[in-house]
Amino acid sequence: MVKNDAALPQKGRKIHAALDDKIFNFFVVLIVSILFISVLYPMLYILAASFSSANAIYAGKVFIWPVDFGMEGYELVFRNPLVWTGYANTIKYTVIGTAINVSMIMIAAYPLSRRDLPGRNWLMALFTFTMYFGGGMIPNYLLVRDLHMLDTTWALVLPGALSVYQMIVARTFLQTNIPVELLQAAQIDSCNDTKFFFLIVLPLSKAIIAVSALFMAVNHWNAYFNAMMYLNTRSKIPLQLVLREILISSEYAASSADLSAMDPELAEAIQRVADVMKYALIVVSFAPIMCFYPFAQKYFMKGVMIGAIKG
Repeated sequence: MVKNDAALPQKGRKIHAALDDKIFNFFVVLIVSILFISVLYPMLYILAASFSSANAIYAGKVFIWPVDFGMEGYELVFRNPLVWTGYANTIKYTVIGTAINVSMIMIAAYPLSRRDLPGRNWLMALFTFTMYFGGGMIPNYLLVRDLHMLDTTWALVLPGALSVYQMIVARTFLQTNIPVELLQAAQIDSCNDTKFFFLIVLPLSKAIIAVSALFMAVNHWNAYFNAMMYLNTRSKIPLQLVLREILISSEYAASSADLSAMDPELAEAIQRVADVMKYALIVVSFAPIMCFYPFAQKYFMKGVMIGAIKG
């Protein structure tokens, strides 16, 4: 009887702990579900609205599924030849810029991950300093101009070629996943630092390379301000700048129609077309990145979790 009585409080504590875990898990799932729905629903609405008719959007009939299925918005967007040119330019800037970014990140991260690097802490302090202090927009423009890079591809891919934040994450990843014993074993086999970096470090760093490539590719794909500042030739502008011009011109046309003396019904129809075009523009701009993400998701999750370890 004494043994059973002593076991009862312990059993009660286990039941109480299990109940607390269930309550905690319930609220975690509830909060995550609410956040997931709050993110998913706008995307589903935008996708459905882009394939719906202008009248259905104006009447508020669209929620998740397209109403009066149509391609009117996409026809208006792709009718502009600059859209195709913008796609080609954006792909070029994204591929070149991402390749430069990832190369600079790994080249800087590997030496800084080596604890035997002379002045390692001072170099990290200098890199970190650039994250908080910069010259500003006008000095950057003057620098690009003096380097004769205005209206060229290099004006969009060379400034900001090294992301210090991604470099720090990559450095932490290398410190965590590339043991010193591996370097020592390679040195015994007469492997120098260059061969060790290209033949051993890079193949073992696929996860963090994929993470860095995804982040940098998204930045280049969505960038438009630098193009607006540095490019003068319309045939060189990226997709985001083309879509911005289309959106502004459609809104201007709709507002001009409202202010003019034309038939109010015609002005309202123009406004409806401008509305459906907005949703088509959003889908056109983010669809390629959404298609690319599933291929990098496996490496993305691993790289984010391991690279986030403090080191």
